[in-house]
Amino acid sequence: MSILICPVCGNYLNISGNSYICRKNHCFDIAKSGYVNLLLSNHIGKTVHGDNKLMVQARRAFLEKGYYSPLRDELCAMVGRNFSGGVILDAGCGEGYYTSAIYEYLHQADDTPEMYGIDISKIAVEMAAKRRREIVYSTASVFHIPVHDSSCDMAVTLFAPYCGEEFRRVLVPGGTLIMAIPSENHLWEMKQAIYDIPYKNQVKPYDLEGFRLAEKKRITYKTALLSREDIQSLFTMTPYYYRTAADQKERLKQFDLLETTMDFELLAYKNSK
Repeated sequence: MSILICPVCGNYLNISGNSYICRKNHCFDIAKSGYVNLLLSNHIGKTVHGDNKLMVQARRAFLEKGYYSPLRDELCAMVGRNFSGGVILDAGCGEGYYTSAIYEYLHQADDTPEMYGIDISKIAVEMAAKRRREIVYSTASVFHIPVHDSSCDMAVTLFAPYCGEEFRRVLVPGGTLIMAIPSENHLWEMKQAIYDIPYKNQVKPYDLEGFRLAEKKRITYKTALLSREDIQSLFTMTPYYYRTAADQKERLKQFDLLETTMDFELLAYKNSK
């Protein structure tokens, strides 16, 4: 049975034909690409609307060239060390690059999960749903996750907004939360190329209410971005793109090759409830 719940009344959703329907007859159609829209208008924040088409396409183009494959591989390994069967939720799944990688990694290890992905961006979720039909994708907010209480054995959140209350709610007692965050030196050389006074990232303390830190790993490496297209794709997929003045954006367009630092932290937590 699906773990999805109705965003209106909170009852379980069941598939009937090409729709999800709850016992109060709230109905949500499954799109041709395979995802279901469970995002209510009052769940959309005033400032957070999800990635737009430009950012999603840039991210997909960049990721498919393997620049973040060291992060992907370490993520899959950490998932494998902490997963012992059941349900995985990718909260803030984007276009499904990491979601599908995790599924494939566990499938090849004969530990195939029941897997779900949510994202607030309809464009991203539609793209993700076309990657792998075995994964259930829905448009939803991480602040209103449309799955039942204590229904997930693992949740993954990669560079997405964090809502601890919701993660604690959906995870089983002792369930695992895996988080990826940018570390101090991430994209440092790119920042130097753009800004007059660049700043390094501030990494917040690892403590999370209701969770116990079980494992952490830092992934740091330098990589050469081999074309102007790849440089622009990386920049466009980051939050910096919409926070940077036009004249500063022009500086980056002068580069046909750029070596920059990739610096991430992977954190695995256990739900203390």
